Amino acid sequence: MNKIEFTRFAELDYTGDEALNTLCTNLTFAGAGIRRIMMTSCHASEGKSFISMNMLRTFARLGKRVVLVDADLRRSMILARYGGRVQKGVQFGLTHYLAGMCSAEDVLYETNMPGAYMVPVGREVNNSLSLLTTQKLSQLLDWLGDKFDFVLVDAPPVGMIIDAAEVAKSCDGVLFVINYNTISRREMQEAKLQIERTGCKILGAVLNNVSFDSYSSKKYYYKSYYNTHYESDYYQHTPSKSGSKGAAKSGTRSAGSAKKAR
Repeated sequence: MNKIEFTRFAELDYTGDEALNTLCTNLTFAGAGIRRIMMTSCHASEGKSFISMNMLRTFARLGKRVVLVDADLRRSMILARYGGRVQKGVQFGLTHYLAGMCSAEDVLYETNMPGAYMVPVGREVNNSLSLLTTQKLSQLLDWLGDKFDFVLVDAPPVGMIIDAAEVAKSCDGVLFVINYNTISRREMQEAKLQIERTGCKILGAVLNNVSFDSYSSKKYYYKSYYNTHYESDYYQHTPSKSGSKGAAKSGTRSAGSAKKAR
């Protein structure tokens, strides 16, 4: 099988581990039919890929067989950000599969985290919507669903392009990652409505970039050092409020304790 080794995966502190453990444990109680879970956000730089990668690691540590599908076909940064090293030779990804250039087996990669697998994006494309509107994505997720306990799908932000809504049609549930105090209620409602039109269930939200002083209870929050680098013609980078040029501190609230989108 193909292999990917991640070499830049920062360890979380105790509260970080507890937050991710709570998030993943709560998702196991979402229902037997909730296995293909899509992560999205309203805008870029809200931390959805960070949450996706840490969910991948946490589910694997909890003894689950889990796979992460990188479905950001236009601007994926996961391999670069986490130091993903792919074995030498012909390298296929999701875009190659959707274009009919390879089989599902060719795009499934084992990682250096036991129990964790990944489908990398492959080659970035501009015509992503034409690839996502075929039946091949649904067929791939069904195939992965028969092999794994959970299939995590990292999709583009809902508020940026329509791709996330197309991906949601092939998933069982959607988890929103919301950057604290930067997204308006109206923006969240519009993103919620866009997902609801697909018929996909909204599972809840992860409130990200929350300082410890913002809430009296610290149980579901943790510090991490994370800074997204989406910069393209359809993503807008949102600078950290602290003005730091380096990594920004952020906190994450688990889906089990997060407020449902209304």
